[in-house]
Amino acid sequence: MQIGMIGLGRMGANMARRLLGDRHDCVVHDIDPEPVRALVQAGATAADSIAALAAQLGSPRLVWLMLPAPIVDETIGALVSFLEPGDTVVDGGNSHFHDDVRRAEELRRLGIHYVDVGTSGGVWGLENGYCQMIGGEPAIVKRLEPVFASLAPPVDAVTRTPGRQQRGTGAERGYLHCGPSGAGHFAKMVHNGIEYGMLQAYGEGFEILRFSQYD
Repeated sequence: MQIGMIGLGRMGANMARRLLGDRHDCVVHDIDPEPVRALVQAGATAADSIAALAAQLGSPRLVWLMLPAPIVDETIGALVSFLEPGDTVVDGGNSHFHDDVRRAEELRRLGIHYVDVGTSGGVWGLENGYCQMIGGEPAIVKRLEPVFASLAPPVDAVTRTPGRQQRGTGAERGYLHCGPSGAGHFAKMVHNGIEYGMLQAYGEGFEILRFSQYD
């Protein structure tokens, strides 16, 4: 598939590389030209502006944002002028799920689809793949499944759970349609809460061990 990627930080750039490695066509844009140049060397097409990115995408367009949450609204506001009914915007960052519900409704009035994807994998995702928690319209999520599958870990990345009956599903691969708009980022919020709680517990445990009377 053809994907326009806006935001080429450590995760965005590596996600574009993973998509290129699975023969997707990536048009990339970032305010920093250096990651754009690096991805062009890997086979991507450069866009020096949001308008140029949209112009180089065939209809229906797919634009994936990997941006800090505070600038997502501003970026979508600049982007919609160059989109058409039937196009899709994906927010793969860490937006609040309430913002997803609002954006989906605002874009729906323009005939544009919106999908929120909580993305987990960090800088290791390039090699190991990214787990994705997805919110949005079922038909649109289904249409984008080749992209989710390319970003996800391989099916044999972990040992199969004994007794599992279903095989080859997205959930088994590490991506799941969690529900309507906002559900993806809601699931990612829960994921982050569990992760950070565990890290805090580990830190407190090591502090107790460090200052205990026992070697």
